[in-house]
Amino acid sequence: MSAEWGGRTGRQGKLSQWLRGRRPKEETAGDEGGREALLLAAAEAGLPLAPAAHPAPGYRCSCDRIGCPTPARHPVSFAWQTQSTTDRAQIERWARHQPQANFITATGMVHDVLDVPLPAGQEALERLLASGVEVGPVAESDDGRLLFFTLTRGTPEDEDEWWPCELDCHPETADEHPGLRWHCRGSYVLVPPATLPGDQAVHWVRGPENPLPDPLTLLEYLTDACARHAGQEPDHASTAWPLRR
Repeated sequence: MSAEWGGRTGRQGKLSQWLRGRRPKEETAGDEGGREALLLAAAEAGLPLAPAAHPAPGYRCSCDRIGCPTPARHPVSFAWQTQSTTDRAQIERWARHQPQANFITATGMVHDVLDVPLPAGQEALERLLASGVEVGPVAESDDGRLLFFTLTRGTPEDEDEWWPCELDCHPETADEHPGLRWHCRGSYVLVPPATLPGDQAVHWVRGPENPLPDPLTLLEYLTDACARHAGQEPDHASTAWPLRR
């Protein structure tokens, strides 16, 4: 695929600028009504949510764990997988009683997330849109990641058909996947709007109203872009490709 792309056209360059500069108006800091509305929109789209930590002064985490390895990025409860819900009333209670809290969405239930470095993700997103491929919700994290939300392949009707993938990423193994991360069963990501230490944030580029696509329609574009930005050509033959859902 990389050989087919070549140089950027003027239209593609404008699209890149639009993607970098676009941030929904309702995600402005301090807009509590907008925060709650965005969380409820994510839940209505089927993304199960649970409360997460938030930044504390001095680049610390609200959990007060000394040397927290993922400040403001982890769930509050160890039972986050069973706690995660799309129930509107529960999410409203959480949002109003914990006004500073971030929220995570548990992957592998309804949706997965393909998580890539920002430059590769922007290039892949441009190519996907220019090719007319259906792209679902996409979130950007200011620390340099782009998150593509897709349907899950982690809950087949027959559990014996579930297959592991070398791209699978869990919270404790995220650092082992500097390129493409596939968040499936047992993992989670922050859902916008979320705040990070250092006045950084996670926000929607494409909102949750966009239908979730099959992950395989995006995967080749993302692996190609990640390989180019890593200075190597992708080796599709060695990737753990699925044979069925």
